[in-house]
Amino acid sequence: MLKSSIVKEMYPLFINGEYVQSSSEETFPTYNPATGKPLAQIAKANREDVDQAVKAARLALEKGKWAKWPASRRAQILNRIAGIMRERFEELCELEVLNSGKSLSAAQGQVHQAIEDFELYAGACTTLSGQTKPVPNGFFHYTKKEPVGVCAQIIPWNYPLMMAAWKVAPALAAGCTIVLKPASLTPITAYVLADICHEAGVPSGVINVVTGSGADIGAYLTEHPGVDKVAFTGETNTGKDIMKNASATLKRITLELGGKSPNLVFADADLEGAVDGSLFGIFYNTGQSCEARSRLFVHESIYDSFIERFVEKTKKLRLGNPLQKTTQIGAIISAAQCDTIDSYVQSAIAEGARVLCGGKRPEGTDFQEGHWYEPTVIVDCHNQMKAAQEEIFGPVVMIMKFKEEQEAIQLANETEFGLAAAVWTQDFSRAHRVTEKLKAGVVMINTPFSAMPGLPFGGYKQSGFGRELAIESLDLYSETKSVLSFIGPKPLNPFGV
Repeated sequence: MLKSSIVKEMYPLFINGEYVQSSSEETFPTYNPATGKPLAQIAKANREDVDQAVKAARLALEKGKWAKWPASRRAQILNRIAGIMRERFEELCELEVLNSGKSLSAAQGQVHQAIEDFELYAGACTTLSGQTKPVPNGFFHYTKKEPVGVCAQIIPWNYPLMMAAWKVAPALAAGCTIVLKPASLTPITAYVLADICHEAGVPSGVINVVTGSGADIGAYLTEHPGVDKVAFTGETNTGKDIMKNASATLKRITLELGGKSPNLVFADADLEGAVDGSLFGIFYNTGQSCEARSRLFVHESIYDSFIERFVEKTKKLRLGNPLQKTTQIGAIISAAQCDTIDSYVQSAIAEGARVLCGGKRPEGTDFQEGHWYEPTVIVDCHNQMKAAQEEIFGPVVMIMKFKEEQEAIQLANETEFGLAAAVWTQDFSRAHRVTEKLKAGVVMINTPFSAMPGLPFGGYKQSGFGRELAIESLDLYSETKSVLSFIGPKPLNPFGV
């Protein structure tokens, strides 16, 4: 797992269509999680650099042509972005694997979706339109959609390119300008995306990329008076801080936050399908997903047979070099995250739970470097355990049993989060009856797949608000202007004087 020749030694900031060094000339390293070794140096932005990026975005919004162009022209450029991404598909996948440690197969699926996001919003561009409303005789009324303005977009490390696409594509479609802040752990593909946007014809200043500390420049972006909207994906407490910071200027906000998603397997479920789907639901992306179905509730009548099959298949999952096509489970993003995952496993054991497989770092020469954790299955749990209530963000599933449908619903909803939920049953009525009562923004019935371009994605409760990935997202990047005019034959004289 050597450093690839496609990785640059240094990634400067991208501001106003140019690569520039940080004003302080500081840098920081980014690493390959599978080896623990540095990949590249990244420019470390400070507040002065953020000011320059916001200024560039503001000038591009107010003096530039992007928002003024016909939607059809923006659509052409979005399609061009998608086309260049397809041409550079292998490069994007390799960079994503090297910088995040995820498996190649996971990266391929995510890059495909990122491409489809731009194609989706290219098509949706021309649907963003106003309406005429009925008004009294002599008046004429219409609404129009205008860009919300300069958007600060802060993306996480678990899906670096895909999350960037979820945010950048609708913002560009709506005519907004952007300051993008990728996670410090995984910044490389954000820079490549900015390159591609520029090559495709996005004017200078419309998309800018700054890298550095979330606690410093991320927080500064959320309170910056030159920013009109903040879109954030990440941890719930950070989302709460963003709301506080943004409230001073009443910024528009979209928050996609944490999850502790339930997975309900009823007695009549297709057992093999439920096992396979539940396996994917927790271990995909090495469990580092906000909607990972980490609480697995199984009906007591099939509990033992389900556990037997689930553990057997978990042990067959292939960990290893993320660039190998046969690898199913990649690396953990950092040593600190490995420690966090293990601390949750140990807390579950201390509270009386039992680990059936995993629960430790893997052994062997292939795992002596980098950050790894085995897929872990924990039983003899209850829903109030720390590991059952807090987001672990790793390949760890807590399996519990239930007796009745209402109990399953109650257990599923006993969490501060409400991002996603899965239901496995062959009873059509039950499936939709249960779905109706689940407090989750995304519900999957007999499938582990939670997100497809065109389908709204977002959560209830402390999993955030706003929806991404769908045409409805364009409204989050738009303001609606109401225009009322009088067209009668005589001037109005309301006071009659």
